[in-house]
Formats: sequence, structure tokens, C-alpha cells
Amino acid sequence: MSVDWNEWREHFLFNPATSLQEIIRYWKHSTVLDIGDSLTIPDEFTEEEKTTGVWWKQLMAGAVAGAVSRTGTAPLDRLKVFMQVHGSKSNKISLVGGFKQMLKEGGVTSLWRGNGTNVLKIAPETAIKFMAYEQYKKLLASEPGKVQSHERFIAGSMAGATAQTAIYPMEVMKTRLTLRKTGQYSGMFDCAKKILKREGVKAFYKGYIPNILGIIPYAGIDLAVYESLKNLWLSKYAKDTANPGVLVLLGCGTISSTCGQLASYPLALIRTRMQAQASLEGSEQLPMGRMVKKILEKDGFFGLYRGILPNFMKVIPAVSISYVVYENMRSGLGIQK
Repeated sequence: MSVDWNEWREHFLFNPATSLQEIIRYWKHSTVLDIGDSLTIPDEFTEEEKTTGVWWKQLMAGAVAGAVSRTGTAPLDRLKVFMQVHGSKSNKISLVGGFKQMLKEGGVTSLWRGNGTNVLKIAPETAIKFMAYEQYKKLLASEPGKVQSHERFIAGSMAGATAQTAIYPMEVMKTRLTLRKTGQYSGMFDCAKKILKREGVKAFYKGYIPNILGIIPYAGIDLAVYESLKNLWLSKYAKDTANPGVLVLLGCGTISSTCGQLASYPLALIRTRMQAQASLEGSEQLPMGRMVKKILEKDGFFGLYRGILPNFMKVIPAVSISYVVYENMRSGLGIQK
């Protein structure tokens, strides 16, 4: 992002500023979006932001925005998991048919199954990711205090992997609770207890490898597309201003996350199937390679993209809810723009 002379001058004509940091801070944290698959690079903070405590307010605003947007799009998320696990050539699940099936089996509230765990994991994931990111940056920086963009990407991906490793059992529980039948589990602890009793500790890390493999293409493509689109817009349309505005940034964010999802979706599907395997009656426990082979044989290449329609449908509402809540939380917590 660059700031041209006219914008710089007008900014001070209309907003007499006492602190240059405030302006830079606004440009830096202008969009933090959670679309339910929060694998993007963590937000970065300056030393001053860390000492004044702005960083935890910023993270808190992001976490609350994530929780609200995930709750708002939970029915689509549940339908996606449903289609990933149960959908096949012989069992075609349509959008309307899937919703009807879920409503018939458990009523309206069943559409939010697994959402509690999905929301609960935001806070620990955000905190671990943030702390790990800070440490990895220090380790990878070629010279102290200066981090190159490729080092930042590696640090971000490693931080994402560290956070995922720590909260992965909650991912497995979220999948099991999302797919559960009425009365199968009374809640999160009951689910954990039953998995532990029947399948042992190993069950909590089923599908871990495809999950970790999915982080790199998702984060890499998401970031690269976002930056490219933003710069393309600036080079074509930025005549008097270097600030693309909210809609352009949201558009770039939506397209980049969609491209990231397209690349990592087959891995996400394999992960969900592996997490769900033991809870499905009569399904054999397959390792990753054999599962890919089986899906390709049975359903062809597009079998790896089952459930992608509800996944795409939830991107725009999730981004919009996330953005509105985030901005309101920021002003509520007194973070100056």
C-alpha cells in the first residue's frame, strides 16, 4: 500500500493529526477477516502497540468478529461437512435436500450443531498463533528487527501449523459434533469422553497430516492473490488516492480467500472424512493416500470438491458479518482509527 502526496496533504487538512503512528496503524490493520477457515497470516503489532495493550484489544475484536460470523454461517458450514462426508455419486445431496434432511432429523437447532466448539477454538487458536508468530519471526529474521516478506510468510505458516497442532483435538470434536445424530452426544465433554473410550488418544489427531499440508497452499495463495489484486486496483484506478476503500479491500479479501480455498479444498475434504471415519457405521479406516485413491475411483476428480458450493456461499456473508462486527468492536474497545 502506498500513500500519494494529495492524500497525505488532504488527510492533514481535514484531520489535524498529533500522532503519525495512528495513521500508520489504521492502514496496517484495515482488514482482519475470518471466513471460518482462519488459516491466514496473523496480524502484526509494533512495539508501541504491544506496550500500550492495543494488541489484545485488536485480537479480541477479531476473535469476537470471527465468533459472530461463524455462528451466522454455521448452517452452511454444517451442510458442507455433511456433503463432504456423506455425499457421493450414488448419494447426491443437494442444498435444499441437505437442509431438509437436517431439519427432519433434529429440527431447526440441529443446524447449529458443532458451532459451540467452532467458536470456542477461536480464542486459543488466535492466542497461540499470535505468540508463536512473534517467536518464529525472531528466529527467522536475517537481521534483528527487520523481517523480509518471505520470512514473514514462513513464520506465519509455521505459527498457523503450531496453533492447529495445539487445538486439533477440538477440530475433530467439531466434526463429530457437527455430524452427530440426535441424542448421540450430550455435549462437548461427553463427545471427548466417548471418543477417548472407544478409539483412544490417537483418534484426536485423525486427518492431521492433510490439515497441516493444507495450510501452506491456503495461506500462500490467499496472501499472494490479495496483494496482487490490491496492487492491480491501485495501479489502474488510484488517480487521486492510494486508499482503495472498504469495498475494494473486502472484494480482494473475498476473492483471495476463495482462490486459497480452491487450492486447499481437497485436503480439507480428506481431513474431514478421516476425522469422521470411526463414527460412521461400517466405514473402514483408511490412510490419506488410499482415501484419495478411493474417492477418485468412486467419484472422479470432482469428488474431491464435494460440498464446495455451501462453502463458497458462506464466504460473502462471513466476510461481511466479520467486517461489521470487527469495526464495531474496535470503536467499542476504544481503538482509535
